[in-house]
Amino acid sequence: MTIADPFDAIADPNRRYLLEELRRAPKTVNELAEGLPISRPAVSQHLKALLDCNLVSVSSSGTRRIYAIHKPGFDKLNLWLDQFWS
Repeated sequence: MTIADPFDAIADPNRRYLLEELRRAPKTVNELAEGLPISRPAVSQHLKALLDCNLVSVSSSGTRRIYAIHKPGFDKLNLWLDQFWS
């Protein structure tokens, strides 16, 4: 599953939930999976879709992969939304 368009990525409610959680603080897949009624591998697939469109970033700390919001990835979304307020 490759989703390069951020609008397609945020269309999924599970991905919006992940973004809301990451907006509060960077988290691991296990921490993110706790709040969703889907499997940890499914959470990983959703995070991959968000990574592919540059909405999240990932870093390693030992054996843990920590996901965080990647603010520059939201520029395309912001530019499109801003046209409605100007």
